[in-house]
Amino acid sequence: MSSLISRHATGTRTLDAARKRPVIEASGASRSTPRFADHALLIAIIGLALFGAVMIASASMAFAAKNYSTPFFFVTRQLLFLGVGAVVGVFLFRLPLGVWEKYGPHMILVALVALGLVLIPGIGKEVNGSRRWIDLGIITVQVSEAVKLLIIVYLAGYLVRRGHLVQNTFGGFLRPLVLMGVISALLLLEPDFGASVVIVGTALLMLFVAGVRFSQFAALVALVGSIGAVLIALSPYRMRRFASFLDPFSDPFNSGFQLTQSLIAIGSGGVTGVGFGASVQKLFYLPEAHTDFLFAVLCEELGLIGALGLISVYAFIVFRCFRLSRQAEEQGNRFGSYVALGIGIWIGLQAFVNIGVNMGVLPTKGITLPLMSYGGSSVVVFAASFALLLRVEWEVRRTAQAEERR
Repeated sequence: MSSLISRHATGTRTLDAARKRPVIEASGASRSTPRFADHALLIAIIGLALFGAVMIASASMAFAAKNYSTPFFFVTRQLLFLGVGAVVGVFLFRLPLGVWEKYGPHMILVALVALGLVLIPGIGKEVNGSRRWIDLGIITVQVSEAVKLLIIVYLAGYLVRRGHLVQNTFGGFLRPLVLMGVISALLLLEPDFGASVVIVGTALLMLFVAGVRFSQFAALVALVGSIGAVLIALSPYRMRRFASFLDPFSDPFNSGFQLTQSLIAIGSGGVTGVGFGASVQKLFYLPEAHTDFLFAVLCEELGLIGALGLISVYAFIVFRCFRLSRQAEEQGNRFGSYVALGIGIWIGLQAFVNIGVNMGVLPTKGITLPLMSYGGSSVVVFAASFALLLRVEWEVRRTAQAEERR
């Protein structure tokens, strides 16, 4: 990460030089069918998705059997979502990065409109007091999941076009923050505080690596932290969650119930776990066992060894993202570099927050475990994100091969 900060902040490559890099156009893609090269990354992604489906099956069988008359209700749907995600991913993988860069601003405008539509009764679907979904009949789409990817694409393009302004002027730094503020406001109206935290956190770290002045960055972090504290204080619901986070056992059968059950599950697993499928807490004790608190079930069944194994996979994926970002930047492919960086930050941050919530070191938020937790919108968006990441790797490799032939 430090090397990325140094390279971007010093501005070793100008925008004009970046645009002179070898470009893989759509016509080139048609003449040469893209093939995956980073097999280790691809194996890690597929393995994580399939392992997630296995854990969803284990965590949801009792709940599904009682409420849907079949124990395989959730895992069957998850496998279907993974299939859709694979098809979407293959299609998006064939799109050149230039297409993403060109249409990034248009995509974010569509995302803003969709976030507004979610709030309209009759269009937005309300579940458990939150209006986060658009019901299209056949499928239900959670717009905030797509926004996480689209904001990375938009911000990567903005940093390529206006990187020198971000580094040297307050106005260039402020413009993307105004957009972040609008998106966060729309998300908080749903309300979806967790998605807002992930999006703002990812954007701030991307700006930091891009070379924004440290004084401006520190001031912004302080401002965002203050706004978050005020939002918690003004919302009785968030205040109860924060209080239960500080001392969940003070009210273990009400506000602290979910966290205490999660901690019991994690503690029961010990080093080696109680055995796959043998979790007790998933039997109607731990709410959202197959979604937000899947990690707790994993810890109970597979223990510390299983938890460390999962964390290692996430660490490997994030490391590959950062390494790819550095390679793309060295070639002058600044858009690809920022995209890989943003996806790596997003995956790492969201996994960290979800695991932290499960372990009681962060306040409870409705954030899924990337590519593991149950959820159609989340799975498809992550599949699209990894397809974009692999496209960056493919174009970096093709550019390197072209330079070697010279």
